[in-house]
Amino acid sequence: MQGKVCLVTGATSGIGLVTARELARQGAVTVVVGRNAQRCAAAAERIRQETGNPSADFIAADLSSQAQIRQLAKAFQSRYSRLDVLVNNAGGFFLRRMQSVDGIEMTWALNHLSYFLLTNLLLETMRANPPGRIVNVSSGAHYGGRINFADLQGKRGYFGWTAYSQSKLANVLFTSELARRLDGSRVTANALHPGFVATNFAKNNGWVVRLAMTLAHIGALSPEDGARTSIYLACSPEVDGVSGKYFYKEQEIPSGPTSYDLDAARRLWEISTQMTGLPAG
Repeated sequence: MQGKVCLVTGATSGIGLVTARELARQGAVTVVVGRNAQRCAAAAERIRQETGNPSADFIAADLSSQAQIRQLAKAFQSRYSRLDVLVNNAGGFFLRRMQSVDGIEMTWALNHLSYFLLTNLLLETMRANPPGRIVNVSSGAHYGGRINFADLQGKRGYFGWTAYSQSKLANVLFTSELARRLDGSRVTANALHPGFVATNFAKNNGWVVRLAMTLAHIGALSPEDGARTSIYLACSPEVDGVSGKYFYKEQEIPSGPTSYDLDAARRLWEISTQMTGLPAG
């Protein structure tokens, strides 16, 4: 990974922080992304201290805001001329329906549209210096998900787990369509399930959920174990040229049956371009 540039979102804690740290440990220039600038700075400093790699950088951005995603992409491109690995890791679970600053349901905005918009904004930077790898952190929750094209934002009835499962299925569909579009470019895209990991995930939903998650974490994977597949897809020579696949525990496995619906993947792409203001095509 010497000389390679990696961008990891949601990297101030949990599996994102471990992923960024271990890529830095292998010699990569690693850029940490998180909402809070102070936490980003602390994470970058921690990575520098723990790895001895001075090239840990950060850019603060709230990825539920499309304006801030665009600012993030511009800030990155102003500092770096190449991007070898993009790890889309940031995400959340929202028990109650919330809207982003753009008026989009928060689960959809953060868990899917942030992956879609940031990846597309940085794609030409990756294409210019191949090979490159895009790693999308999904979840086993996608197996029970379905894309409700008639009500993507849960306006007619919101249930947190349904919204979350839909967004994680969207990650897999996005990955497969992205891989198809990148065919022949030497830039790959893969998705993964990290496992059930003991992190701060979902603890933003009040004390009852915080308590439940704390109890559920008994026996859960450590962030180090949860990050293994992200790190594997980011740098292992075993997956050179592998694209459009789904991984768990560093192994390719079948994703859910609905994730192989090519028409749904294309339709999702078209709708996502409209929701992010990107050119169609």
